[in-house]
Amino acid sequence: MSKKLTAIILGVFVLALALAGCGGQADQKQAAKPKVLKVGTEPSFAPFEFQEEGSKEYTGFDMDLIRAVGKQMGYEVQIVSMGFDGLIPALESGQIDAVASGMSITEERAKKVAFSKPYYKSGLTMVIKSDNNSIKTFKDLEGKSIGVQIGTTGAEEARKIKDAKIREFNTPPEAFMELKNNGVDAVVNDLPVNEYFIAKTGAKDVKLAGEVQNAENYGIAIAKKNTELSEKVNKALDDIKANGEYEKIYMKWFNKKP
Repeated sequence: MSKKLTAIILGVFVLALALAGCGGQADQKQAAKPKVLKVGTEPSFAPFEFQEEGSKEYTGFDMDLIRAVGKQMGYEVQIVSMGFDGLIPALESGQIDAVASGMSITEERAKKVAFSKPYYKSGLTMVIKSDNNSIKTFKDLEGKSIGVQIGTTGAEEARKIKDAKIREFNTPPEAFMELKNNGVDAVVNDLPVNEYFIAKTGAKDVKLAGEVQNAENYGIAIAKKNTELSEKVNKALDDIKANGEYEKIYMKWFNKKP
C-alpha cells in the first residue's frame, strides 16, 4: 500500500472519529436538555397567579406549585398567559400541556379535560360595599347586580340567583373596580381571592359578606388523551407533599399549614 493511500485512509478514519465524537456530544446535549411543560394561566387571580407591579414574572401559589411539580418531573415550566375562558380550548387543541389557574374541578369541566388530584380546597364568597347592610346572604342577591369573572364557578353560581343581573368581566380586578364605582352591588368569587384583594389593597370601602358557599377543589387540568402526563403530575404532587415542598409553598402564600 502506498504512503499516499495510507495517509488518505488514515485521514478518513480520523474524520470519522471526529464526526462520531461530535455526534456523541450533540446526543449528550440533546439528552441533557430538559423537556418543556407549557402551562396556561390567567394571571389576574391573586394570590394564585398574578404579576407584581412592574414585573414580567408570574407569581402566586399556583405558579410556585406548578414549577415545583415541573422540577420534580424534570421539566422546564413555561407559563402561557391567556383568558380564563380560553384555557380549556387551548388545552384541547394542544397549544398548552396543562392548566394551573385556580381551576375548580367540576363535572362539566371533567367531561372535557382530566384533572390531577386536588391540591387546594376553596369556596365562594361575596364582596360588597362597607356601608351595605342589606346583603348578608347569597339569597339577598336576588334582583341585584353581581360582578363575576367570565368562565368561573362564581359566574355559574351567580346565574342561579333569581332575577340577578350578571355582569361578566375578564379579570377579578375589573369586577372589584366596578363594585367600588357602584356599578354592581356585589362581586362573587373564590374566598382567598376576595380576601387577598381586600388585604393587598387595604380597601376600607368594601367587605366580605355571607357564609362560604360550594366548597371546591382546585386541580391541574391536562388533556384527557395525555394519560402519561397525568400520571407524572399526580406522582409529582405526591412527592412534593411527602418531601415538605408543598407545605412550604402553602405557608408562604396563606400563612398557615395545609
